[in-house]
Amino acid sequence: MFARRRWAGLHRGLAGLCLALAPQLALAVETSLTAPGLSEEVTDQLRGASSALAAENRGLTTPQELLAAARSDYRSFLQVLYDAGYFSPVVTIKVDGREAADIDPLSVPARVSRIDITVKSGSLYRLGRAEVAPLAPGTELPEGFASGQPASTGLVRAAAIAGVDGWRRVGHAKAEVGAQRIVATEPPAVLDAEITLLPGRELRFGQMRVTGARDVREEAIRKIAGFPSGEVFSPEQVGRVGTRLRRTGAFTSVAVIEDETPNPDDTLDFTVEVEEQLPRRITFGGEISSREGLDLSAVWIHRNLFGNAERLRLEAGIENIGGDQDIGGTLSFRLDRPATLGPDDNTFYMGALETLNETHYTLRRAALGFGVRRVFSDELYAEIALAASVARSDDAFGDDREFNQLTLPFRAVLDKRDNAINATRGYFVDARLAPFTGFSGSASGLWTLLDGRGYLSLTGSSSIVLAGRLQIGSVLGAPQDETSPDLLFFSGGAGTVRGQPYQSLGVPVGGGIAGGRSMIAASAEIRGRVTEKISLVGFYDYGVVGADSFVDSDSPTQAGAGLGVRYDLGTFGPLRLDLAYPVEGDTGDGLQFYIGIGQAF
Repeated sequence: MFARRRWAGLHRGLAGLCLALAPQLALAVETSLTAPGLSEEVTDQLRGASSALAAENRGLTTPQELLAAARSDYRSFLQVLYDAGYFSPVVTIKVDGREAADIDPLSVPARVSRIDITVKSGSLYRLGRAEVAPLAPGTELPEGFASGQPASTGLVRAAAIAGVDGWRRVGHAKAEVGAQRIVATEPPAVLDAEITLLPGRELRFGQMRVTGARDVREEAIRKIAGFPSGEVFSPEQVGRVGTRLRRTGAFTSVAVIEDETPNPDDTLDFTVEVEEQLPRRITFGGEISSREGLDLSAVWIHRNLFGNAERLRLEAGIENIGGDQDIGGTLSFRLDRPATLGPDDNTFYMGALETLNETHYTLRRAALGFGVRRVFSDELYAEIALAASVARSDDAFGDDREFNQLTLPFRAVLDKRDNAINATRGYFVDARLAPFTGFSGSASGLWTLLDGRGYLSLTGSSSIVLAGRLQIGSVLGAPQDETSPDLLFFSGGAGTVRGQPYQSLGVPVGGGIAGGRSMIAASAEIRGRVTEKISLVGFYDYGVVGADSFVDSDSPTQAGAGLGVRYDLGTFGPLRLDLAYPVEGDTGDGLQFYIGIGQAF
């Protein structure tokens, strides 16, 4: 009796489990897509646009959800096909053999087992009449918008947008599309597109209203924005207003919104909506290598120090913790005041106290300076400063040597990279020069450094990227033994030649090593993405240091090569691990490793 009861209970349990699983088993659906004659690219676009084909991945399991997904595909497929130039397609979507469009949404089948999609694209259309008029002077329509070229709704849409943008560029802020005549005819598979533009009146900038300001003064926002009241309307000017405000770092978001209706005097008012950042931020950083040890840094930033979006940056760092050299440190500040001389001109004040315990010298320095920064565009800026410094050094030329200098450092940066923290295309150029005048017996001269980087993607998805870097430095005028050691050049380490010890290559002086008056460092990398997050890198670095202002064939050289791995941290950039060996020169041996955040360059 007991055995029969156990079997009955087990039977009931299995039956209940089967009933519980029955809906999931019944709702398993098979899908297929057939698109004869279409290219692989367009077929992939259809797959990507299909809700029915993605039902399983999206968790659509009930008959109602599956039918709704199938019915939505008609519109999605037509959009893809129209954009590809097919204007007479036939799309058939069968749900268990019945056309999805014919199934009453109120009488949904109890289950759905199959969804079969067939797409007959029809003929590929070409443009017949292709007209957008009237056009503003200098307007360039898309290259393919011409009679006889393949047609697509995307191309027609782009031509209309280009026509409107052309009028806006010459001051007609309210230009819009008027009448449209778009007719598809088959045969002979021709699409006629005739678009009329309504330019409207030429407008000038009117007044600017400010909303959302809380701690940043409204008058400061107006000064920073540089709103061009009275000038002829220009979309570029509108963009500059927003960029200037965002550049301060004081705002989470900035929106520059034009009024719907112009004023009777042909001016157009704008509203600038801002949302302020939290005023303070603190960040920490670290980098470790096998020879230099651990470097730690901390930065404290105030984005609105006196209520005018002033930016104060305090930075402290400790270097060589556990490394080959004594521990060094830096304490510095920089205060930027936006729009001091104009909306694109900032002034800044800077100062530093530092002890640098480097491989071949120790330097103790105090410095103060004042400068001006000009932003020419989102990609180009330059700054120049006047600074005074006093320093003492111990190096290969002697101990407690004095360097008292006035410098005029200049820097220009052109950044054409697609991504500043993980570039795959474009280039970056950082040019620096610093004339220095010595006083109290110190020498005078000119220090220069050029840092150029380039990136080339070998695939459309940027899965394989070639990256290169070239650094060229020189000191002119001042003798080597009368130049502050931090202005001389060394090679070796993460910033120049990986696989060689930090600052291991210089110029022999007596029983020690001094920096050279010239340097060339070159690096090449090939970066390959393995998964969405992980990439592998192979690299080769080369460096040469010369005693004179230009390197020559007698200048000592070194090189290193290795492999690295990157793990993408999103907005922080990749987490970097590089392993490298020396391959040329006698300055080091054995494996070197480098860990940090961001690409090596």
